[in-house]
Amino acid sequence: MSDKPKQRVFITAGGSGIGKAMATAFAADGADIWISDIDQKALSGCPDDWRADLVDVTDGDAMRALFEQIEEAWGGLDVLCCNAGIAGPTAKIEEQPLDGIRACLDVAFMGSFLCLQGALPMMKAQQSGVVIFTSSMAGLHGFPLRAPYAAAKWGLHGVMKTVAMEAGPDGIRANAIAPGCVEGARIDLVISREAAAKGADPEAVRDAYKAGTSLRTFVTAEDVAAMAVFLASPAGRNISGQIIPVDGHTENPDPKL
Repeated sequence: MSDKPKQRVFITAGGSGIGKAMATAFAADGADIWISDIDQKALSGCPDDWRADLVDVTDGDAMRALFEQIEEAWGGLDVLCCNAGIAGPTAKIEEQPLDGIRACLDVAFMGSFLCLQGALPMMKAQQSGVVIFTSSMAGLHGFPLRAPYAAAKWGLHGVMKTVAMEAGPDGIRANAIAPGCVEGARIDLVISREAAAKGADPEAVRDAYKAGTSLRTFVTAEDVAAMAVFLASPAGRNISGQIIPVDGHTENPDPKL
């Protein structure tokens, strides 16, 4: 029998994609899992021993109620994964629709703020905790035609570093993982939109993205999840305030077709 403490892990957008991969990886590492998602179908496909709530991360009242439930049920929280985000519009800056800009910023940026306001008091009370933000290489390099998405991720980096400084004396660490293109439905949609905007073949766009990395590959959700588990483990105990790419090394963030 292992004497390793069981972690209490909460993940937003945990019903699919990177969020579900994180939840699966933490569960395999022995953690208790609580997820939220806006997609009921995604939640219904999760294991029975995960707690799962249908919640919009931009709804302040709903998020406050959810963290009250977490505190009542668990008495605290060890790992917060601010993972929710949307792709946002694909268009030149001057053509970006205002509602699309606001939605992109609200989900990733404001949603993370609401999570922090719910989680940090619990973590400070117990003098320990780990916060992991799902960022993107767009938050390091920018992303043509995706300004709202890039802005949301750059903003998360500022929040992450501030959390690391503010809450470090309370034993709380904060880091951001910056994936490159992650295999799955979301990047397929992004590629199809970019191809349409440029009048290009989707496969040519995909190949150009891959050519912009040293390893000439996309990463997987499991790659990102493995980094999250590492950062929350004792092996990552002195890693805080960092943006860690998991991207096959993006050497050219705007490869030309």
